[in-house]
Amino acid sequence: MGCLTRLILIGLGWAFGGPIGGIIGYALGSLFSSNRPSVMRSEVNEHFGNTEEKRDFNVTLLVLSAAVMKADGGVKKSELDYVKRFFLQNFGQERAESYIKMLRDILDQDYNLYEVSNQVGRYMNYSSRLQLLHYLFGIAAADGNVSNLEIEVIHTISLNMGLYDSDYESIKSMFVREVNTSENAYKILGVDPSATDEEVKKAYREMAKKNHPDLVSNLGEEVHQAAEKKFQEINEAYESIKKQRGMN
Repeated sequence: MGCLTRLILIGLGWAFGGPIGGIIGYALGSLFSSNRPSVMRSEVNEHFGNTEEKRDFNVTLLVLSAAVMKADGGVKKSELDYVKRFFLQNFGQERAESYIKMLRDILDQDYNLYEVSNQVGRYMNYSSRLQLLHYLFGIAAADGNVSNLEIEVIHTISLNMGLYDSDYESIKSMFVREVNTSENAYKILGVDPSATDEEVKKAYREMAKKNHPDLVSNLGEEVHQAAEKKFQEINEAYESIKKQRGMN
């Protein structure tokens, strides 16, 4: 990759610098011919998104997806299909194929997950990080089972992205469900079953505020739809607790 190419990429957003930039820089060989001295800014926009927020989110999605997919020792077809479906719905056939081609190259790389997650935590807003976590659990659950190894990797990502443990447990509970559905509802709200009604209401308001779909509307329609699903689960958990307690 030529010097001009590297300068263009570095100037496009935080995700194109640091450890994530190194990973993506290597994988760009799958998109742009190695004998070309440079690429145009418009070409990069076409593949990664037309706003800096979308580019950063999409690039981060590729790198963290690869980490979760490799967590239990092999990439399952169901997981790859889940990622393909996400990119196809969000970006169309041509761009989705480009993303998947890059993902395959990223899967072949070894990188420091702590450094990558720390970079995300430094530069991405909290609501976008929550949506990333939700997406990663979706990948892990694509085969019908979230393994302990996958949970460990996602927890590592969450910690190093700077997410609160209560938020991690909330999203985890949407995919790894307790036998006791009532207990699961409390975990989604991030509150203990012994909490008072007022504490439950406060926990719901805080969860709803942090996870509102409008906070990630700038990341594209598919991301917004996924956020709406997460928001719906929070509302359902709250309604379940209200019904159980006879709350107004």
